[in-house]
Order: sequence, then structure tokens, then C-alpha cells
Amino acid sequence: MGIELYQVDAFADGPFTGNPAAVCPLDGPADEGWMQRVAMENNLSETAFCWPEDGALRLRWFTPAAEVDLCGHATLATSHVLWETGRLGASEPARFLSRSGPLGAVRRGELIELDFPARAVMPIRSTGALEDALGIHASFVGSDGTSAFLVVDTAAEVRAIQPDFGRIRSIGVRSAIVTAPGDSDGVDFVSRFFAPGVGIDEDPVTGSAHCALATFWGERLELDRMTGYQASARGGRVGVRLVDDRVHIGGRAVTVMRGELLV
Repeated sequence: MGIELYQVDAFADGPFTGNPAAVCPLDGPADEGWMQRVAMENNLSETAFCWPEDGALRLRWFTPAAEVDLCGHATLATSHVLWETGRLGASEPARFLSRSGPLGAVRRGELIELDFPARAVMPIRSTGALEDALGIHASFVGSDGTSAFLVVDTAAEVRAIQPDFGRIRSIGVRSAIVTAPGDSDGVDFVSRFFAPGVGIDEDPVTGSAHCALATFWGERLELDRMTGYQASARGGRVGVRLVDDRVHIGGRAVTVMRGELLV
């Protein structure tokens, strides 16, 4: 008997858009080394593993190279699988235990809305090395505590970035968010997310980055509801809503593969 494995496109307008994640629902805890090897085998930006624990679900996320503390698109994908397979009732919320504390998800029509912690962005002094590696001139450089956070003047500059990933790795940057104001109707800000420090050069659509993007642009634009667009090759639209010290992050998901792990 194999172990179920799903591939889901998250923050997606349809199949083969958004950000693909693998989801592996389990009956109980698994060996950490095995989970890392499965993630390496899948070779997606994230593989999520979940199992029942203390009346909720333990949720862990692995890139092909490392475990991470928070992942939005794989949480959205996991929630989608739980409802699609009947592990959760259609109107039942998903409640997760994670390395970033309690997380949640609810269905709102065709959307899934995640309940994540907000992250403040604090200014930092730039040496210019990361800007040079990204090929940009930033009007603001900061950090949300896990990622460098750089602002440029236009969405066109965000889309045109061609990073030197070798240089980014050499200066020891785990991950970087680059963002600018939106340039189209219905899009308040655009972004891209680079994480060579955890084995992902560019992540297509990054839910966790919007924990910081929402707080930063919410303050700048004086809005508590916004829409972001992550301008990767696949691209994806992300709705955000600020509620106290939380960010509600909304998007769609579609299952593109179902299978079994045989080992």
C-alpha cells in the first residue's frame, strides 16, 4: 500500500499556473530525513507533510534542500487537498500547528483564505552587494526578519530583474523580496521572490512573502485590503487582508496530479 501524494498548483488561475506544491497527507509523524528525501525527489519549491496532532494537523514544509519555517502556497495546497479528499468537511476550517505557530485556512467560495502572522519590515543599512547581484537600484532596503526586502520604483523594473544567483549565494543571503507599486487595474503591488539560500532560485508565487508585503504596502497605501501580483514566469495573483497582527492571504488551487509513494 503506497502513501498518497498530490501535486497542486496554488495561487493559480488554472492548471499550470501559480506555484506547484506537493502534498503528502500522513497518518502520523514521519522521519525527518525521509521527508527531506521525498522533497528532493519531487524537486518542487515545497513539499508539505501533514498528520493529525492534538486535535489539529501538524504541518511541515521542505524545499529540495532544507526545511522552512513558513510556506504559504504549500499551506494553501494542503488545505485544498484536505477538502478535496474529504479529510475535512466542506465547511470545516483547517487548523495547523507549525514552526511559525498556529495557522488556519477557510474556504470562501472558490477562494481559500489563509490566516498567517503579519511581519513588520524594518529598514536596514545596505552595503549595495545584494542590489548589485540583483541588478537593481533600491529606493528602500529592509528586512522582515527572514528575507531581505527591497523596493524599486516601477513594476517594469521588478519584471526585468535577472539575478546573479551565484553572487547572491556568495554574500550569504537566504532570500530576498523585491517589490514595487502595481501598474495595472486591480493590482496594488508587484513582487518577485528569490531564495537561493534554501535551494530555490526563484519561487513562482510566495504566500509567506505576503506576510511582509501586506504590512509594508498597507502602511504605504493606507489600505487593509489589497491585491498583489507575483511577476515570475508562471505568475500569480494574491489577495491580502490585514486583521490586527495577522494577514489573511487568499488564492485559488487546482490539483494537477495524484499518485502514490511506493517507498
